[in-house]
Amino acid sequence: MSTVAFHTLGCKVNHYETEAIWQLFKKAGYEQTELRADVYVINTCTVTNTGDKKSRQVIRRSIRQNPDAVICVTGCYAQTSPAEVMNIPGVDIVVGTQDRAKMIDYIEEFKRSREPINGVSNIMKTRVYEELDVPAFTDRTRASLKIQEGCNNFCTFCIIPWARGLLRSRQPEDVLQQARQLVSAGYKEIVLTGIHTAGYGEDFKDYNFAALLRELEQLEGLKRLRISSIEASQITDEVVDVVRNSNTIVNHFHIPLQAGSDTVLKRMRRKYTTAYYYERVQRLKDIFPDLAITTDVIVGFPGETDEEFNETYDFIQNLQFSEIHVFPYSKRTGTPAARREDQVDDEVKKKRVHQLIALSEQLAKDYASEHEGEVVDMIPEEIDKEDPDSGMYTGYSSNYLKIKVPASDDLIGKIVRVKITKAGYPYNEAEFVRVLEGADEAKKIQA
Repeated sequence: MSTVAFHTLGCKVNHYETEAIWQLFKKAGYEQTELRADVYVINTCTVTNTGDKKSRQVIRRSIRQNPDAVICVTGCYAQTSPAEVMNIPGVDIVVGTQDRAKMIDYIEEFKRSREPINGVSNIMKTRVYEELDVPAFTDRTRASLKIQEGCNNFCTFCIIPWARGLLRSRQPEDVLQQARQLVSAGYKEIVLTGIHTAGYGEDFKDYNFAALLRELEQLEGLKRLRISSIEASQITDEVVDVVRNSNTIVNHFHIPLQAGSDTVLKRMRRKYTTAYYYERVQRLKDIFPDLAITTDVIVGFPGETDEEFNETYDFIQNLQFSEIHVFPYSKRTGTPAARREDQVDDEVKKKRVHQLIALSEQLAKDYASEHEGEVVDMIPEEIDKEDPDSGMYTGYSSNYLKIKVPASDDLIGKIVRVKITKAGYPYNEAEFVRVLEGADEAKKIQA
């Protein structure tokens, strides 16, 4: 039996797609291994220069592991720089962010001809969502569900439209069918994911993201619905309304900010002002008093002055995010921002990054401390990696607090109630209260 090994870099969408590609290999009779494999599939990332670099390192490492293996490179870096990837000695097949279903055929063809194959097509011409089904995940307790592909925004710093193409939404019946599959496979939480997730439906005539949320809400057995990321401009009154009436949408939203200064947002070509962003967050906070808002911020965007950076710093402090992902601006060849002459000095960038990371840690601790002594629901995901013998398991509450709690393997993937005894960052410690899934199980735990 042939074996395949996967290496995935980058975002949740890539992880989802690796799972989908694994389904194709499984059907073709392959076995998955972490050891020396016959085929290596490297799913690459290109969102920053570091993504490109890490992708190249993983490709080379796979080639060293087994020089006789078939090396197949896919994902965003493969899509934007196929020639660069083909030039790495030992790479046999390159497939971009489309036509993943052809991968098995390409491997068979390569075994016959021993000629390298470039299967990358022009992503900008693609108008149809590529259906990639994942009935279950190898090691996840939260299931991702990809609902759309591509992005029409063309922010001045971003390479993603060239890596992923224009926005294409998955047909509602396909989304719902897969959601039903995931619930029947035992998943309590589904994370909606995509390249521009809440842009879902913008390419449909009479169906939108709010309509999809409403239908998912009706699924029996689904306990938690999480949106991996939503733009402020997509938090429409209709979406707010759905959230207000929902029993499953969780009290955590990831809303990319990128900058807390209106002049920088304009240069980035973002579609909102800080005032609009603030107002939308307040609408959600009215619904969930304990709402967690996480965000992404780019530091050192071309032309960013001290004054503009301070505006961002103050905005973040005022809004009380529960955590921020901070990225120093990275030039992507081909984007308008990369051509600007007013690039910010690396040392200045570094200093600002440190300031925001320190602020993020402080805000995360403040947010966690508000929940000390509270009873919350969480899903244990895995044994504590830092101390596997401690009997502690880690997982997330609905509002995305990372929690350590004494548990057992049979509770992985279940919803349990815990009391936070010691708030902290990155972990909160908790004591077990009870299982939320049937009295018999709860009795068993207590016994």
